[in-house]
Amino acid sequence: MNQDTDIQLSGAFDATDGSGRAVKIKSIRIFDEGYGVIDLYVDLAAPAPDGLHKDKKLIAEISARLRTLGYSGPDLAPGDPVIQEKRLLVLDTPDEFLPFAVRKGFKDLTSEFDDE
Repeated sequence: MNQDTDIQLSGAFDATDGSGRAVKIKSIRIFDEGYGVIDLYVDLAAPAPDGLHKDKKLIAEISARLRTLGYSGPDLAPGDPVIQEKRLLVLDTPDEFLPFAVRKGFKDLTSEFDDE
């Protein structure tokens, strides 16, 4: 991914998955602009076991981390299994995530069509 088009939301922190394993997260980021649903990218320090992107406890901890940074909304959701990578989890964000992302510098390209 091109880091020039990313907004880093969080630096490194430790989380725990549903089986009690420690997960070292290097960063949480989003693209700086887009249409519709915002994908959240979670960079991992080590390769993830298959299916980690849908671990409810880990998703809850990532969501809690975002809440400490100003996000107020429900937990994130597992992203499409096809776009997961060994050191990268991709999570889906709910509609309530958009105002938080905009405050962090995200440009909602759908707003360009609001005048029509």
